[in-house]
Amino acid sequence: MIHDRVLSVYLKECMRVSTEKQYPMTVAGKQKLQDELTQLITVKRKEVVERIKIARSFGDLSENSEYDSAKEDQAFVEGRISTLESMIRNAVIIEGEGNNDIVTLGKTVTFIADGDEETYTIVGSAEADPIEGLISNDSPIAKGLIGKSTGDRVRILTPGGEMEVEIKTIS
Repeated sequence: MIHDRVLSVYLKECMRVSTEKQYPMTVAGKQKLQDELTQLITVKRKEVVERIKIARSFGDLSENSEYDSAKEDQAFVEGRISTLESMIRNAVIIEGEGNNDIVTLGKTVTFIADGDEETYTIVGSAEADPIEGLISNDSPIAKGLIGKSTGDRVRILTPGGEMEVEIKTIS
C-alpha cells in the first residue's frame, strides 16, 4: 500500500518534470536569475510582509488601499519567485564555445544590415536583453541566423519588415 503511494508520487513528479519548459541560458544568465531570486526572497519579500503588517494596523481592511497595494505587491513578488525557481530548476546551460563556423545558441554574431554593423549574442529567452546585445533564440533575427555561416547573406522577416544581413563574424 505505501509502495503504491510512493510509486504514484514518483510517477506524478516524473510527469511534471518531463512536461516543464526548459530554459536555455548561459552560466552568467543563470547566475543573474539566482541573484534576482535571492534578492526577492531575502529583501523584497520581507519588505512586502512589513508593509502588509503596517497596513493591517490601520484597521478596516475592506477600505484600506495600503493593504490592497501591499497584497498586490506580495502576489507579484511570490509569482516572480515561483517563475524564477522554475526557470533555474529547468535551466539548460548553453556554451558558446567550439565551432565558430556556424551560428548556434550562445554565439556572438556580427552582421551588416542596411550598411550598419550590428553585434548580438544569441541566448535563451530567459536572459534576452536586446539593449545589452542579447537576443532570444526565439526572436526572428536569431531564428534567421541560427545554422548560417560567416559570409552568408540572409533574408530575415521581422515585425518591422524584411531585412537582409551579411554575417561578418561568429565567435
